[in-house]
Amino acid sequence: MTLLKNISFKQGIFYALLALCCGLSIVFVHHNEQFYDRPIAEITQVAVTESESMTDMYENEDYLFTQEITAIIKNGQHKGQSIYLTNDYSSSGAFDQEYHVGNEIFVTIDDRATQSALTGTILDLKRDQTMVIIAWIFIFTLLIIGKRQGLFSIISLGVNAVILSFALDLYVKHGSVSLLVVSDICALLFTIISLLLISGLNTKTYVAIVSTLLGTVIALIISSIVMWLTGENGLRYEEMQFLTRPYRTVFMAGLFIGSLGAVMDVSITMASSIFALYEQDPTISVKALKSSGHEIGKDIMGTITSILFFAYLCGSIPMIILYLKNSSTLGLTLSLNLSLELARALAGGIGVVLTIPISQYTAIFFINRKRVQE
Repeated sequence: MTLLKNISFKQGIFYALLALCCGLSIVFVHHNEQFYDRPIAEITQVAVTESESMTDMYENEDYLFTQEITAIIKNGQHKGQSIYLTNDYSSSGAFDQEYHVGNEIFVTIDDRATQSALTGTILDLKRDQTMVIIAWIFIFTLLIIGKRQGLFSIISLGVNAVILSFALDLYVKHGSVSLLVVSDICALLFTIISLLLISGLNTKTYVAIVSTLLGTVIALIISSIVMWLTGENGLRYEEMQFLTRPYRTVFMAGLFIGSLGAVMDVSITMASSIFALYEQDPTISVKALKSSGHEIGKDIMGTITSILFFAYLCGSIPMIILYLKNSSTLGLTLSLNLSLELARALAGGIGVVLTIPISQYTAIFFINRKRVQE
């Protein structure tokens, strides 16, 4: 009972400190303008002065609006002064947006403006306040539901983000470095760090690591062979046309990293389930383990592949609607916007399907080995 009270007290202290950090960070991002080099202004007054209707060549109607904005400079040498801005935006909001009172925006100040009447242009909206609030909601949700595992998941996510940003920065600055080699090293580090932090140092984790790496690599090899045999017919690389690097290499690297998460999920689920069955009944037969693993694999196979499909599809929905609204044919629209996403989803699906038997038989191998040692 005393131990439970101590644990509860420590958890209370931890959550209190976390709430304090949350509050301080939110206050900080609302008053951090002096840490930015670019001028930031807070909108105090907005008036729509003009609106007009516009019809494009496909008879799609859009509305254009003009805003007259008054804002207060929050940093720099003009801090505290008013600035007068004009913003043109459309009802579709494809390349512009409407601003409201209270928004903080990045601006440029016209060098010809006088001290009493500053003018300039709007660059972008300052979004760090919203991002910090969403990040804290995500952190608290993970901690409340996942507790210790949730904390390690957050640490794992942070470490993986740092590794990925460092790897991409290395590739961008040193063009001689192979992106596939960089992505391979990243995938290895992601797998080991994530699974060790979440599941700890145990046999189940080793099984998940081996299964994840084998499933991902085999899926990538199969995808590469299929692309080579078909001559990449049906794959449209138009969205990568502005890259100054080999777009096929970039696509394959994205294919590798993209399928890793789903494969990792399947491998740890299979390993945990089979080891849980063994721990409940150490005398369970290998046949029963295989049968149970097969049933578990069938249950998660469809849902994980569907998750992959929807995850890749959702990012293309705005472009699909834009193409269809501009009278593009359905076939052209889907081929331009979904060919790469479908290829990624299919490659990830191959990895998921292959990882089920790989993790199943790897787990059974380690269980049989443990029985022999006992």
